[in-house]
Amino acid sequence: MDFDLTKEQEMIRKEVRKFAMAEIAPIAGELDEDEQFSEELTRKMGEIGLFGMVVSDEYEGQAMDYISYIIAVEEIARVDGSQAATIAAGNSLGIGPLYYFGTEEQKRKYLPKLCSGEGLWGFGLTEPTAGSDAGGSLTTAVLDGNEWVLNGSKIFITNAACDMSIGVTVQAKTGTRPSGKPEYSCILVEHGTPGFKAVSMHKKLMWRASNTAELYFDDVRVPKENILGKQGDGFHQMLQTLDGGRLSIGAMGLGGAQGAFEAALKYGQKREQFGQPISKFQAVAFKLADSAVEIECARNLLYKACWLRDKKRPFEKEAAMAKLYCSEVMGRVANHAVQIHGGYGLMKEYNVERFYRDQKLLEIGEGTSEVQRIVISRYIGC
Repeated sequence: MDFDLTKEQEMIRKEVRKFAMAEIAPIAGELDEDEQFSEELTRKMGEIGLFGMVVSDEYEGQAMDYISYIIAVEEIARVDGSQAATIAAGNSLGIGPLYYFGTEEQKRKYLPKLCSGEGLWGFGLTEPTAGSDAGGSLTTAVLDGNEWVLNGSKIFITNAACDMSIGVTVQAKTGTRPSGKPEYSCILVEHGTPGFKAVSMHKKLMWRASNTAELYFDDVRVPKENILGKQGDGFHQMLQTLDGGRLSIGAMGLGGAQGAFEAALKYGQKREQFGQPISKFQAVAFKLADSAVEIECARNLLYKACWLRDKKRPFEKEAAMAKLYCSEVMGRVANHAVQIHGGYGLMKEYNVERFYRDQKLLEIGEGTSEVQRIVISRYIGC
């Protein structure tokens, strides 16, 4: 067994951390406070190769392994969850379906711009009445001659309503299977298509500097060729996309936990009470020790899941485990970090307040913690 990262992976960690500290850290709090998505920062992340990281170079991707991609997300999340969300969703949910299921024409049309960070693409799955029950989607796509006609809406879609957004993959009901269950397909819809409206959502608790959208489809017509893969493959495509997305959410949890831990450790070493740093008191030292242990366990679990994927071995169970564990570890570590900061941990001038808020979505998005436990229980034979 070899737990060492390659020289290339170590270099990615070093360079992405350097970028995050220099470019993101100084403005993360301000962007969060103003609920401002930064196009400039997103383009900079594209310039250093943080989009299309696992896409082959024939489509202008970075052709890296999955562990390298996860390390990059982890290092961005160590500083700011909003920018990590932009990268994670951009790669796993935006680029991923096009790369793995798109036609050659679709790949060459969209991927180069997405991999360079010039444009963003959304993944339209969640609806007001269909969250964990993705099979309950009500958005429809009806074939009318050589066009699909879409009607319905989506909600909580990342990267789908900013000036950089160029389109979205929409899961829609396209028929009924012989069993009587709905048939779902994924349809590509570009921004600017008549009847398609994307509206940014505000007043969020977390990821306030990422772009979250509501999508509306009112007799939206797109060419028949805009289907992703084959008709009826949408539900399978969605499940496979979420398997990969769980790894990036796990990376956000791991990186966020690392960032909160480092902030708490630094504060504990400097803050003095009763004549000594509070990190010397057992009550605080044990919180930091517990955090260090859980972060180490989370990193090993997540990296193993990514290693399995890179080896083209089954990884779905481990992805669900990593997503679940890393998400909840960040919750516990961020809670310890706020407690160690005391009253200051409740103030926006300290980053742990933002880590505390940003963590919660990790237990909800791309499959709640409850759903992950259902998935895992099925894999172990329950």
